[in-house]
Amino acid sequence: MHHRGDAFVTYYDVRSPDHLIHRFLPASVVGAAAPGLRYPPMRLWLSRGSSISVREQLVTQVVLSILSGDLKPAQRLPSTRELARRFHVHPNTVSAGYRQLEHDSWVEFRKGSGVYVRPQRSHTSAPTLVIDKLIADFFLAARKLDTPLAVVRERMRQWLELQPPDQFLLIEPDQELASIAVVEMNQCVTLPVQTCAPERCTDSALQGSIPLVFSIKSKAVSDLIPKSRDFVTLRLRSAADSLAPYLPVPPTALVGIASRWVPFLKTARTMLIAAGFHPDCLLLRDASKPNWRRGLGQTSAVICDSLTAQSLDGKPRVIAFPLLAESSLQELQEYEQFIRGPASTRQQIN
Repeated sequence: MHHRGDAFVTYYDVRSPDHLIHRFLPASVVGAAAPGLRYPPMRLWLSRGSSISVREQLVTQVVLSILSGDLKPAQRLPSTRELARRFHVHPNTVSAGYRQLEHDSWVEFRKGSGVYVRPQRSHTSAPTLVIDKLIADFFLAARKLDTPLAVVRERMRQWLELQPPDQFLLIEPDQELASIAVVEMNQCVTLPVQTCAPERCTDSALQGSIPLVFSIKSKAVSDLIPKSRDFVTLRLRSAADSLAPYLPVPPTALVGIASRWVPFLKTARTMLIAAGFHPDCLLLRDASKPNWRRGLGQTSAVICDSLTAQSLDGKPRVIAFPLLAESSLQELQEYEQFIRGPASTRQQIN
């Protein structure tokens, strides 16, 4: 437990040793993460005496951990009593947080067993081995039909020369969120990245595109787009991992938070207060408003999204918290390489 002004901040890590976090934690807390602990990997910061309730801090961080994959589907969470004991909070506070998470369909209570992360519907690309198996089965079927190899090759060439996807299409109703994601994707792929509202995603709009959907929106979006279309799920980056390298902070440090996306402002503020930042030392700026940079020059640093970071030119110190997980960005790069591969191969052959 760390005392900062009038607030007590409890750092808790039950994952494997992490030098970015453990170097700042009291020995008693680090010892609680001994090998063999039966509770799931979970890193939380809770600050008592702040303007944001402990329940809201708990709920926010559990949701972010689920979205980023820090907490896996069907994974068991610490019991109400255990979490309350470790954080020195009332069990009713933890129970209320778990009940809210259940109401919002993030967790489920299993009678006599505990609280578990609720499995979320996800769409993932087929592994390479599955693709290879399908191709092998195709050639086997063609051979059983006594189809000459030249005919098979010609038919495959015709299919491959049909218009391949030439862009990524992010299906997202929130335009501000979509704009941030587009900036991050453009930094790792060369194919164009377009956006589209779910209600406008007709078959013609999806033509020639690789549809993308945020994991948190996959169920809602799948109900609106044509049933015959599949999509790639984008996972979010771990908020705890993004924040960890900057802890602890001086109690008087003035830190700015800037974004056009309001949920980013709210979530970042909740996470920072939970991590020990004093509410009065956080300067929030909605980048969609006039004169939103006012006062940011006096801050020690500005935490922002990737899009807003481009408008600050590194002054003052800019700390951009990416939204997209590295695994999702790598998956997009693999799609792009696959799309460009056949064309490159044909050029070499010709």
